[in-house]
Amino acid sequence: MKPILHSTLLGCVLLAGCLGGEHQDLHEFVKNAGNGMRGKVEKLPEMAAYEPMTYEAFDLSDPFTPRKIEPEKGTGGGPAPDMTRRKEALEAYPLESLAMVGTLERGKGRWALIKTPDNNLYRIGSGSYMGQNFGAVAMITDTSVTLKELIQDTNGSWSERTSTLQLLDEEEKK
Repeated sequence: MKPILHSTLLGCVLLAGCLGGEHQDLHEFVKNAGNGMRGKVEKLPEMAAYEPMTYEAFDLSDPFTPRKIEPEKGTGGGPAPDMTRRKEALEAYPLESLAMVGTLERGKGRWALIKTPDNNLYRIGSGSYMGQNFGAVAMITDTSVTLKELIQDTNGSWSERTSTLQLLDEEEKK
């Protein structure tokens, strides 16, 4: 029992030594550090009460799905494309992604060399189709390919437009 009394007495003496005034300035600083510092928290804005709303536009078209324009039978003007014709390989690509890289001539025949985005090379002649707007090759020159494309408007009418694909320069070919 005596060792417990000695250790308790020793602990009290050590504790009394820590309460000395040698760190009084530190105690004062900690005590007064927060004086005059008051944070301001702005009041939260008032929220409007939630009012549920029922969706009543089931019979309208969905604005998030693309519309497929079907031409009306017997209406619409202009030259309509042949929908039963088998698609050619270059009709899978948008015209903007295709590049003319050269021409070939043999006798009176002239062909254009067309490069696809996946670096395949195709030879096309007059009457070939390319692009996604039913573009038929109308003319091939040394520097360009002219197409007649068929575009459908919102009323289902078809109209023809001319597009040109220019020959790439040497730097653009790379």
